[in-house]
Amino acid sequence: MSSLEDIRQVRLEKLNKLKEAGIDPYPAGADFDFSIKEAIGNFEEDKEVKLVGRVMSLRPQGGLSFFNFTDGTETFQGIIKKEDFDEKDFSFFEDTVDIGDFIQVKGKMFTTKRGQQSVIISDWKMLSKSLRPLPEKWHGLQDIEERYRKRYLDLLMNPEERELFVKKAKFWNTARNFFNKKEFLEVETPSLEITTGGAEARPFVTHHNDFDMDLYLRISVGELWQKRLMSAGFPKTFEIGRIFRNEGTSPDHLQEFTNLEFYWAYADYNDGMELVKELYRELAKEVFGTTEFKAKGYEFDLADDWRKIDYRQEVLDKTGIDILEASEEEMKNKLDELKVKYEGNNRERLTDTLWKYCRKQIAGPAFLINHPKLVAPLSKSTKDNQDLVERFQVILAGSEIGNGYSELNDPVDQKERFENQQKLLERGDEEAMMPDWEFVEMLEYGMPPTCGFGFGERLFSTLVDKPIRETQLFPLMRSTTSNK
Repeated sequence: MSSLEDIRQVRLEKLNKLKEAGIDPYPAGADFDFSIKEAIGNFEEDKEVKLVGRVMSLRPQGGLSFFNFTDGTETFQGIIKKEDFDEKDFSFFEDTVDIGDFIQVKGKMFTTKRGQQSVIISDWKMLSKSLRPLPEKWHGLQDIEERYRKRYLDLLMNPEERELFVKKAKFWNTARNFFNKKEFLEVETPSLEITTGGAEARPFVTHHNDFDMDLYLRISVGELWQKRLMSAGFPKTFEIGRIFRNEGTSPDHLQEFTNLEFYWAYADYNDGMELVKELYRELAKEVFGTTEFKAKGYEFDLADDWRKIDYRQEVLDKTGIDILEASEEEMKNKLDELKVKYEGNNRERLTDTLWKYCRKQIAGPAFLINHPKLVAPLSKSTKDNQDLVERFQVILAGSEIGNGYSELNDPVDQKERFENQQKLLERGDEEAMMPDWEFVEMLEYGMPPTCGFGFGERLFSTLVDKPIRETQLFPLMRSTTSNK
């Protein structure tokens, strides 16, 4: 078997052969009439067409040479007959064209005896000469890291993988259309922030040279900015954008991903839950054609009733711990007993870890409600218990797949909660929320009752039942030492 370098050397010789014949192996453009999909859809015997595409297979058979080529819309068969060319020109095709090359062809539509639609080539042109061989069709790229690093080959050789990203594009377009129909205004908010408001996560830090100050890449899609727009008089806004979190990688977590957040003035979390149910069901039907899914060993149907799960009661039922009454020591002992690892010794982290243990036992669809105030510093307290808040999280397949609030608009309460978060930061909790005192100032001018909600790529990855990294076109990879 030839080594990669041997194959590359042979192709370099073919490249030189093209140049010696006065042919530019990398011309700037191409001349074609239709996409291959259009040509197939309008197939007409003996009709002359000009097409372009990448050679995916070559089958020389004496006086004939068959090849399949694709332009990304569809695959077609080309046939070169020796009798239609002089000896030199026919041999030149076989001597210079390889699998992986991009070519332009001219010829007449033709149906083979086996009924396969093809084009009989009368002229061809090299558009881009490949110097490395494509992976074998049936084996492809086996190593997962190699697949991610050479995603262009993975997508080229794997039609199912390409279709995944077509669905992902439709997923976000469906979400955008949903909010446009509901008369939400699409907005853009800053990706660089002085404080990372709107979520609890470790941020990435960068430096602004002109202002000579450190900034953070946002960890939410403009939560505190969109609330400012509520104060400014906009009744409904949404944004789809990238966010960045400097935390670990897992099947449910990445450092860079797309989220959508919406804010709805004069609405509360009950209104939000109804809208989110409608949104998730529409995404399921429009993108996947069903509301029934299997993911991570769970089964759920988004068309079912979405039960409401009480945070405090669920943890009590599953662990025997009352999160409002138990001491931190009791929480730690219970987590040790359950053999659950936890980070941080503060009450907020311990409470959240206990809930996450319980969460894994829920298939959904469900809404988690009545969160303790300490895990939701931006949410309005419930009327019946000031230690609980009007927060709702979507639970699917044992994971949190969306998060919303009746947004806190009491500036005095918000200031106190930010002060508590500041204390957590000072104690070393890197995921505590950074206070935004200018946001408190905005609240003092007044913000209407508002419901806010956000969800991200985790919803899509759950519905396709794949790790979230698999659903990114180009996930972040460790750098390699080789540049060859």
